[in-house]
Amino acid sequence: MTVSLPGTAVRSAGLAVVAALALSACGAAPDNASTTTDGKNAATATSAADFGGLAALVKAAKKEGTLHIIAVPRDWANYGALIDGFKKKYGIKIEDENPDGSSQDEINAVTSRKGQDRAPDVLDLGSSFALSAAQQGLLAPYKVASFADLPAGQKDAQARWYNDYGGYISIGCDAKRVKVCPTTFADLLKPQYKGQVALNGNPTKSGSAFGGVYAAALASGGSFDDIQPGLDFFAKLKKNGNYTPVESTPATVEKGETPISIDWDYLNAGYADEFKAKGLDWKVSVPSDGQFSQYYSQAVNKDAPHPAAARLWQEYLYSAEGQNLWLKGYARPALMTAMDQAGTLDKSAAAKLPAVTGTPSFPSEGQQSKAKTVIAQGWAKAVSG
Repeated sequence: MTVSLPGTAVRSAGLAVVAALALSACGAAPDNASTTTDGKNAATATSAADFGGLAALVKAAKKEGTLHIIAVPRDWANYGALIDGFKKKYGIKIEDENPDGSSQDEINAVTSRKGQDRAPDVLDLGSSFALSAAQQGLLAPYKVASFADLPAGQKDAQARWYNDYGGYISIGCDAKRVKVCPTTFADLLKPQYKGQVALNGNPTKSGSAFGGVYAAALASGGSFDDIQPGLDFFAKLKKNGNYTPVESTPATVEKGETPISIDWDYLNAGYADEFKAKGLDWKVSVPSDGQFSQYYSQAVNKDAPHPAAARLWQEYLYSAEGQNLWLKGYARPALMTAMDQAGTLDKSAAAKLPAVTGTPSFPSEGQQSKAKTVIAQGWAKAVSG
């Protein structure tokens, strides 16, 4: 899933355009399916307790019977296991639209289908896109049971969004097609990588690609306040012929179309596992000269057609079960520290995470907004021609 800037993160967190759906879709789910006998409505519930408790939320969600998610590939951070686990646990059908869509595609679907039954119930957005969606008034405040355990810097004070999982920008490389795999951004400029270096999406729409440009900026003398060196890096990569406009996906990796992919470490690590049986030797490294970490963010659509199921999905994702499933997909869950302290973290899965050094830092809301503007204005020019 391309993330227009964590979740993958093309989800991938870079992304395909949302497929157009007939505007004649039926109206939103009937109110009585999302309302308790004492008149509490899931659409306005700000916590499970506010709705009468988790049992009441489960009952209402089962009555709705369906959850609409969007831009969530099954092979993105182990989302397939999360989808299957939720369906098995609650018996609720999940409709996953446009799995390879971007964060911007998700926002577009929310705004264009307001009031329609086909609107997304929940969103998994790159962090800067979550901020934008909140500013546009598209998100419903909702505190999951574990909300207090989320780090202060990784959640909206009004609970309109909160981080779910994250990772580091990494360089993935097909060691059977590339003689010497690059491990730094400086390496990527070497002439032997002509036509081989790809991003997971377009950074104006995809969180993972946005993260790639930010990491390149940090490797080229830039900072959280100055992403321009990242654009300059890709302009140079384009000029010397190393950059390919083909957006990397599992399919392009397997076919050899994108033998070097700048992407989240959990996606590249997942490819390494996925393709081992197919004869691919996919190497993963977190570049020391451009170490950039970011999380994706969860949010509930304010006008979700299945408001109870949307909130129950959040509760599931932020339970120990849900967080550990992300961890098994090589993603670092937002509750990782709290779970480690509580003894609920899957230690064996944590031990398999790609190695990194130092303590991650993250750009502020203002820095991300500024970077998005710079990317929007300069990306096409940087890689044109």
